[in-house]
Amino acid sequence: MQTTFIALVALLGVCSAAVVQHQLIHRESPKFQMMRRGEWGAYVQHKAALRDANPSVYANVPQNVNDFGDFEYLGNITIGTPGQQFLVVLDTGSANLWVPGPSCDGSCKGKTEFDATKSTTFVKNGKAWSIQYGSGNAKGYLGQDTVAFGGKADQQLAVPKTTFGIATHISSDFKNDAAEGILGLAFTSLAVDHVVPPLINAMNQGLLDANLFTVWLEHKGSANDVGGGVFTYGAVDTTNCGPVIAYQPLSSATYWQFVATSFKLGSYTNTKNYQVISDTGTSFLGGPKAVIAGLAQALGATYHSDDDSYYVPCSKNIGTLDITIGGNVYSIQPVNYIVDVGMGDTCVFAAFAFNNFGFGPAWILGDPFIRQYCNIQDMGNQKIGFAPSLQKN
Repeated sequence: MQTTFIALVALLGVCSAAVVQHQLIHRESPKFQMMRRGEWGAYVQHKAALRDANPSVYANVPQNVNDFGDFEYLGNITIGTPGQQFLVVLDTGSANLWVPGPSCDGSCKGKTEFDATKSTTFVKNGKAWSIQYGSGNAKGYLGQDTVAFGGKADQQLAVPKTTFGIATHISSDFKNDAAEGILGLAFTSLAVDHVVPPLINAMNQGLLDANLFTVWLEHKGSANDVGGGVFTYGAVDTTNCGPVIAYQPLSSATYWQFVATSFKLGSYTNTKNYQVISDTGTSFLGGPKAVIAGLAQALGATYHSDDDSYYVPCSKNIGTLDITIGGNVYSIQPVNYIVDVGMGDTCVFAAFAFNNFGFGPAWILGDPFIRQYCNIQDMGNQKIGFAPSLQKN
């Protein structure tokens, strides 16, 4: 993994502000692997059972859009001095950073664990934390140390005095995943215990040239451990992204949340003001059940109730899936919304019915949308911009 550091004012490697490019690693979503093995249905039932058993808990889960079985894009970070390296999910749908700790139970087996005794800059906090995600939970205690974007061998953006979680338990759904933790890139208002997220901490310390970042995701299919795109902190990515089409003001600076007014595929159109979020931690598009069903019917996809998924011939093509945001139409090509999960001629419609329990966003614009359009996430001005991805599909 390579992190490119571009100094605006360079003198012996020192700079007052910077732009940092953080290369991603693509891993096939565990969701796709479970689909091939015929295990996705059982996983869906497991999630439903969790919600049914704890309806009052899940109705108020601030990070319920996250699913441990649904991550594709990862990146290396280090914590401490000297740095201890972790492979984490770079997640715009959550706001906390956590990694496993040495007192973690068997759920962390096989993962790198942060050892505070080996860091000269660690400051003990000790406050307990617990995060309830959409498919499980993580808990532990807080600490403070230097968090750096990028791996040990890379040039890095180092952010001193960053509060993060040291996990003593993680969900069983997460323990077999390649990721060792989650780096949340949403706003402080979404963070559990209102912990300041690492990137916002960097902005507060004036470490970046501009208080924004750009997300560019590559289309990599089922490939593992290959380059998966770039997060550019502090600037608009003009190498991988075309000109910005438009910026949309955030309707809520918690998630990256804004308003979309129309969803269209083939003969089906649904027009309504919807609260939507951009989320790198979700591999599909999520929306209201009736709308997803309408889009799927227009596509000619077949619903399988056993795994709550829509299947379609891989060769199917009825044109683009069009989303209207701020009066602009953003068109997703079939290569990004019809996903080959390795089941022969049968592919999956990359959409699922999302129940927001009456709270928060009604739609999740996950990786199919972000692969089609770079997202320019402007924290300073609380707006999000979209630019065409320059990758060749």
